[in-house]
Amino acid sequence: MPKRVQSPSSINIYKQCPRRYYYQYVVKHPTKPNIHTLRGNIVHTALEKFYQVDISALDATNYKPILAKHLRTQFARAWTVSASELSTLGLLPQQLQFYYDESATMLANWLNDFIKRLDKELKLMTLQQAFKKLMPIEIETQYKSQQLMVQGYIDCVHVDGEDIILLDYKTSKNSELKPEYRLQLAIYATLYREKHGKLPSKVGIWFLKDKPVFLDVNEEMVKQALFEIEQIHFSTESTEIIDYPKNITPLCKWNGGQCDFYHVCLKDA
Repeated sequence: MPKRVQSPSSINIYKQCPRRYYYQYVVKHPTKPNIHTLRGNIVHTALEKFYQVDISALDATNYKPILAKHLRTQFARAWTVSASELSTLGLLPQQLQFYYDESATMLANWLNDFIKRLDKELKLMTLQQAFKKLMPIEIETQYKSQQLMVQGYIDCVHVDGEDIILLDYKTSKNSELKPEYRLQLAIYATLYREKHGKLPSKVGIWFLKDKPVFLDVNEEMVKQALFEIEQIHFSTESTEIIDYPKNITPLCKWNGGQCDFYHVCLKDA
């Protein structure tokens, strides 16, 4: 059968549990929405819309409250747009409010960092020039390789002098650069080089609860990404369930949640 188009998510799901990969990508059982995915999408949307602010209306006396209000507004709108999906999660009103407030705090943390960097640039240029300098040259851009049969969405591509920096936003609980995040970033760097003919200088995760963490890009990183891409294609050629073993871990079922395929997995050998 032809190769599937893989992604950092599908590769990491296979590495976590081949059987879960089988249900999601081979059989294509539907997955359920969850608060973490929905909240992540909402926050990503707010950050994407943030850069659409009318900077011509900004000056040194008003830019901080205007930017803060603009980001809050974009977040509130994105949350409202997702209200129907959020209502299907079975969460209590106070639980939803907790995630709303937590998300707003993450965005405020990100904005504080942005304003600090903006203030630094204002010593050398106008507000409009500084904003444009900090603005990504690409936002939420799909990168897809027909040769490698892998794709990914890069949240932001920044230029800092001669450096190209790829950045991904995370709303996760801690700021540990886990192996799955490192693989994701390595794949992004590989996709970027295929499209633009050169490697980015750095890749990083903006942990919105904390701070951004960066890695220098090198050939070893690309080599690892290419190896993992080759392995996932080799490991997922089959359409037979027997070729996708279960990996039973605490991620199958935990306090307050379970794998989307927990019940169907129990029935299968």
